[in-house]
Amino acid sequence: MYKVLIADDETLIRNGLKQILDWEALGFSICGEAGNGEEAENLILSLSPDLVLMDIRMPKKTGLDVIANVRVNDFKGKFIILSGYSDFKYAKEAIRHGVEYYLTKPIDEEELEESVARIKEALDSEIHSQDNIALLKKKAKTSILKDLITGNQDTEPTAENIADLSLEADCYQVVIYENFNQTPGSISYSFAELLKVTNKEEHTFNYYDDFGRTVVLLKGNYALNRFRDFLEHYEGNYPPQKDSPLDTLFLAYGRPVTGLSRIPDSYKEADVLISRRFFCMQGQHTLGYEELPSLSKEEVLDPQKLTFYTDYFVGYLQTFNRKKVSTTLQELEVYLYDVRNNISEVKLFLTDLYLSIKEKINLIYNTLNIPFPTNSTVIDFIEKKHYLYEIILFLSEQFEMIMNASGSPSRTSVLDDILYYIDNNYQSNIRLESIAPLFGYNSAYLGKIFNKTVGESFNSYVDHTRIEHSKELLLSGNYKVYEIAEKVGYRNVDYFHKKFRRYVGESPAEFRRKNGGTAVD
Repeated sequence: MYKVLIADDETLIRNGLKQILDWEALGFSICGEAGNGEEAENLILSLSPDLVLMDIRMPKKTGLDVIANVRVNDFKGKFIILSGYSDFKYAKEAIRHGVEYYLTKPIDEEELEESVARIKEALDSEIHSQDNIALLKKKAKTSILKDLITGNQDTEPTAENIADLSLEADCYQVVIYENFNQTPGSISYSFAELLKVTNKEEHTFNYYDDFGRTVVLLKGNYALNRFRDFLEHYEGNYPPQKDSPLDTLFLAYGRPVTGLSRIPDSYKEADVLISRRFFCMQGQHTLGYEELPSLSKEEVLDPQKLTFYTDYFVGYLQTFNRKKVSTTLQELEVYLYDVRNNISEVKLFLTDLYLSIKEKINLIYNTLNIPFPTNSTVIDFIEKKHYLYEIILFLSEQFEMIMNASGSPSRTSVLDDILYYIDNNYQSNIRLESIAPLFGYNSAYLGKIFNKTVGESFNSYVDHTRIEHSKELLLSGNYKVYEIAEKVGYRNVDYFHKKFRRYVGESPAEFRRKNGGTAVD
């Protein structure tokens, strides 16, 4: 809806002009009215109407003076002059100031309506032209930015491009984010909201949308530090709290780089990581360059591995060896994480594994009616899963079903199996919620049984185990404290210090010194 201002010194004429036309139907709304030239000039400059109906003869300032003054102040709106004079000199002066229509009083309704309709068409055409120019500029900037980030540009960005995109910075980092639920839809938060910055004139970051995901280029130490603070704040809550900014998002980020030519390196890492969401743990919302797989061996899925895992799982199922089943499932996850095959091929491998195990178990226990799902159900189930852990959980549940159906003995030793599992996997990010299904238990129930039987909580036992192993490493004199923290499962060395002091009563360095260990330079 365009805005129209009516300026005439006669109240009766102003009221008539408001009523003579159906302004809303013509695409206008009346934003104000003025009874003298000075008031009209002030209202034009403050309200910026799209159209002004202006009388020439008014108190304080003439209509032509008002038009001349607002044009000097860069007012671009349209004018229709209303005058009781048909003298050519007035019309000539009005035309000089860009007045489109000069109507004499008394105003002819049809003539006024036709003039307003033509001005409406002109305004629409101007906006369309401006929108097209803005759209073309935006597309050009996006294309330059995308080529720069992905490394697909044929030539180096010009100084004009760098200035236009505010690309001059001492460091850069690429972040890619998308909906966490992996379904189409709008993302709840903008990246500026996530970092709590205004990003005025794109000085903090640039971005472009890329088929349902957003690619962000962080620029400068301030931007990178804000992003790091965001990660530290929200990654500490695992999984993210409901309604937190990270709750609806999944993001991957490459390493910080210096120099425009290195930006594609950071992008390629983020691109690889976000394509590997399949390997994330339950509730994981971020993947960083530190978690890139080790693909130096060019390892691909090996058909012999399918035979290997099939035979071992069938053997463990026959002996009801839950401990070996769970540890072998973990080994399988590690093996799959480092292969170069695409996700569809990994899913096919897992489908073949399950169907091979099913076939062998049915041959072994041919007299039992084991309630296996149909092959088509399994194929469809695995194909539709977004994450590896979902398929591993399915395999674990199916293996437990097989052992129960084939006459599994008492499960009184399951806690011994869990303790064995912790002692051999404390270096990884083990959580009760993750391992409980591997042993066929609900995490809340298993937590109660664990606490009652062992005498402490699951997390406390894991911390004790890690601290005991860290003591051995401290006294060996082969590692620095931060290296020991990583080896026993603590990603943050400050957190390791806190836990060590809590359980031992002194810092790692004090423990090493008092017990004859040698510090590593």
